[in-house]
Amino acid sequence: MSEIVDAHLVVDRGGFRLDVRLRIGAGEVVALLGPNGAGKTTALRALAGLQPLSAGHVTLAGVDVDRPDRPLWTPPERRPIGVVFQDYLLFPHLNALDNVAFGPRRQGADRRAARALAARWLERVGLRAYERSRPRQLSGGQAQRVALARALAVHPKLLLLDEPLAALDARTRLDTRAALHRHLAEHDGATLLVTHDPLDALVLADRLVIIEDGRVVQEGDGATITARPRTDYVARLVGLNLYRGTGDGHSVRVGADLVLTADDTVHGDAFVAFPPAAVALHPKRPDGSPRNAWPATITGLQRHGDNLRIQLDGPVTVAADVTPAAAAHLNLAPGQEVWVAVKAAETHAYPATPH
Repeated sequence: MSEIVDAHLVVDRGGFRLDVRLRIGAGEVVALLGPNGAGKTTALRALAGLQPLSAGHVTLAGVDVDRPDRPLWTPPERRPIGVVFQDYLLFPHLNALDNVAFGPRRQGADRRAARALAARWLERVGLRAYERSRPRQLSGGQAQRVALARALAVHPKLLLLDEPLAALDARTRLDTRAALHRHLAEHDGATLLVTHDPLDALVLADRLVIIEDGRVVQEGDGATITARPRTDYVARLVGLNLYRGTGDGHSVRVGADLVLTADDTVHGDAFVAFPPAAVALHPKRPDGSPRNAWPATITGLQRHGDNLRIQLDGPVTVAADVTPAAAAHLNLAPGQEVWVAVKAAETHAYPATPH
């Protein structure tokens, strides 16, 4: 896989500093995730040329487009990039056909050739029948597809997607995500997807890059990230309880008063993780004394899908998922004291420093 994007994005803005390295190959989709304020949008804007770098570089398909040390900076319209913004930003005075034809026209195509190309792209995204429609006449899903066709019509080396599904309702999002997945699979350039939604990232991307406070904290494929989170944010993202401690064989000490047992063997600085669904709650210390059992106090309850998500405090804070029937049987309520039990077989331990 040839490399399309080679970037070291360094942006100083007020008291915030973005310092992120990105490499994306041809045909590869990379998702950039992180909490609000992590620097996702700043990174996208730097790649697009909307935010000049303070240091570092942006190289696209072997050509430098931003190198502050030279100095060299290429304006957005001269970069081989297509962008789909969160709110799509379609031109309200142009119909769908002319919105898509806009990029090819800017690249020098005559009106007839640009419109013919735009018609082919609208056909590909299933909207040929809507080519005369203005943006206000389109549904959210249709507007998203027009924006995608407009971005791809310029044959970009790099496609940037800024929260492309965030403005859609749940049903439209499901259908549009599936269609977007097909179109990205056909794109032979590089794609960077900026999102806060783990499902969008896991479905659409080949690789995930997670940033917090302007830095990369973890990257890898979806299976690696979900199996071995390395920060509290990533653990919450993939729905796991995560603790850091000191391993000694099958045991990990995660606090002064708690040692967790896992099937894995680990020594030294380590993480231990388990899903909320692996947590069982009991009104008193469970019979048989599971190796991972401790007293805790309920601090909160909220609906989580078909279950209830129970927040507990004790030697460690922990989230547990229980059925409504189980919650009613135990008469669970904030302030109540219970026993937490987690099977060692469902507790995963791994080194805190990746090999």
